Amino acid sequence: MLANSATFEVTWEKLPDDFVLDDEPVDDINQPIMAAVLTQTLDIAGKLPANALTTTNYGICATLNNKFVVKAPDWGYVPAIRVSREEVTRSYTPRLQGDIPLIVMEFISDTEGGEYSSKPTYPPGKWFFYEQILQVPNYAIFEPSTGVLEVYQLDDSGRYKIQDLDENNRCWIGEMNLFLGVWSGSRENRTGYWLRWWDESGELLLWGSELTTRERQRADEERQRADRLAQQLRAAGIEPEV
Repeated sequence: MLANSATFEVTWEKLPDDFVLDDEPVDDINQPIMAAVLTQTLDIAGKLPANALTTTNYGICATLNNKFVVKAPDWGYVPAIRVSREEVTRSYTPRLQGDIPLIVMEFISDTEGGEYSSKPTYPPGKWFFYEQILQVPNYAIFEPSTGVLEVYQLDDSGRYKIQDLDENNRCWIGEMNLFLGVWSGSRENRTGYWLRWWDESGELLLWGSELTTRERQRADEERQRADRLAQQLRAAGIEPEV
């Protein structure tokens, strides 16, 4: 049974400068690039406000019963921080330094990372930390090797409830006005499943390389149309203007 607010005390304090953070490498070489493109596409689409914070294996902190707790989700999105960027270079404390994350994500690797751990005693499990302490409204667990995505959202009782994905294998993240879903393809020498964003009309938010390719295709199509028009004019005895 999970602890409730009567059995633990949560406070929001800045992590001491001498606090030793976990510096172990990530479990999977693909995790950083999968996280990076989530941020990149938001930025390209103009959906990343200047005071927003996206995190990748970066400590998010709270103080539980006077003991510091730090968890580093594989990706997270904070809509607004209220301090300078220099103040959150090592870690981030919600409420004290800005908003609660709107979503955190964990990418499952071969190493069991306790993504489902609801252990309430110190140090608490990830699930308990995100659900009960931070109260992050959206928690996504993604298995890149199989493309399985689970999205949990806080219900009225303050507990995570798994959400049904739509026919396109996507889940609506209302706080961001975006769909989160699974896409299969290649990037940076990795072919497989990726997490990606779609807007409310179902339009995929493009990577930078995809946007460059689309613009090049548009330019080619315009040039081909111009060439066809020039040929038609010449066939009619009219020399097109250069």
